[in-house]
Amino acid sequence: MRNVVVIGGGPAGMMAAIAAAEDGNHVVLLEKNEKTAKKLYITGKGRCNITNRCDPSEFLKNVVSNPKFLMSALNGFTPEDAVAFFEQEGVPLKTERGRRVFPASDAAGDICDAFRRVLKRLGVEVRTEEPVLSLECDNDAVSAVITKKARYLPDVVILATGGMSYPGTGSTGDGFRFAGDLGLKTIDPVPALCPVVFAGVKSQERILPLQDVRYPEGLSLKNVRITVRTKKGEFSEFGEMLFTAKGVSGPAVLTVSSRINRIPLEGATLSIDLKPALDEKTLDQRLVKDFTALSNKQFKNSLGDLLPRSLIPMIVRLSGIDPERPVHTVTRAERTALTALLKGLTFSIASLGSQAEAIVTAGGVAVSELFPKTMASKKIKNLRFAGELIDVDALTGGYNLQIAMATGYAAGKGIL
Repeated sequence: MRNVVVIGGGPAGMMAAIAAAEDGNHVVLLEKNEKTAKKLYITGKGRCNITNRCDPSEFLKNVVSNPKFLMSALNGFTPEDAVAFFEQEGVPLKTERGRRVFPASDAAGDICDAFRRVLKRLGVEVRTEEPVLSLECDNDAVSAVITKKARYLPDVVILATGGMSYPGTGSTGDGFRFAGDLGLKTIDPVPALCPVVFAGVKSQERILPLQDVRYPEGLSLKNVRITVRTKKGEFSEFGEMLFTAKGVSGPAVLTVSSRINRIPLEGATLSIDLKPALDEKTLDQRLVKDFTALSNKQFKNSLGDLLPRSLIPMIVRLSGIDPERPVHTVTRAERTALTALLKGLTFSIASLGSQAEAIVTAGGVAVSELFPKTMASKKIKNLRFAGELIDVDALTGGYNLQIAMATGYAAGKGIL
């Protein structure tokens, strides 16, 4: 039996503690918050998309950073293993569009409670409201874990403190500091799966402030194509999006953000194809049809069958066409420019959203520092890592929680 100290009570830490305890180790789990799984309660808007029910090879296609590093961990604890784990604990699950797995109750609390039941049954000592202050190291091993309440002398330490997203849940980058203090290489953390903030909207050769164009804050769009152009290339995604106070968010935007979060964004733009199912010729024919049917209407009142009501004022403003003109007076050249606008509504990017707005953190402990089968440090012989603290991140759809559980399971297994 080994004395194992797990630092962090999220899904990665809880799974690491469970895996270690299953093998007969004495496990203490230290959590800085008043309860474990605090961030897990709010994932998936409280519904908790726990995994994605696809095979490991398909899963890895949705991993943005270092997918090959995860191959061993994912084969050791697959999405099907995750499904079996919760169903065996009496949590009915359902699989929705895109193979996303949720509790049938749509309540994240059912997942959190299942974790806690297993921890209790296996005898894991869960100590809440006990933040770790530092790790002491001696002869290339962690010799002590220092908290505000105690000094622990572990045989093995598993760091699973999470990243820096949603800091109110306790993810404040503690693990990055601990790893750096121990001399491990870390990749600077950046927001992943986050909103995009705009500097303004492009109108011909000018950038107009959002407040000057009646920006449609709160409008949600489906079936649009988002394209970000940077000096390092072009990144595109089809799906849903949302206009926020300062930019855009929503599934398609979040996916693109994780593709560009390590690229300089100077001069970068984001374009929205509002009608991706129509090429420019077909869209022009649609405009001719609408304008003919509404020939006596003012231009500002002619787009209601084509666009959401709250989007029309911005499009009218950017088109340069007098909103009061009868629509039958719109010229072919003006219609061509309007078609181009609808196929490429373009904004100048100021930045990505803050780390506090991000769903996950990209960056962390470099995978070159770790053995992929056990998540063990190559430099500190009794130290292991799990979850978001490692430089691996994925797209939305349950992938990141599965990574947390799989790396936690790998870190907790094989200690004896």
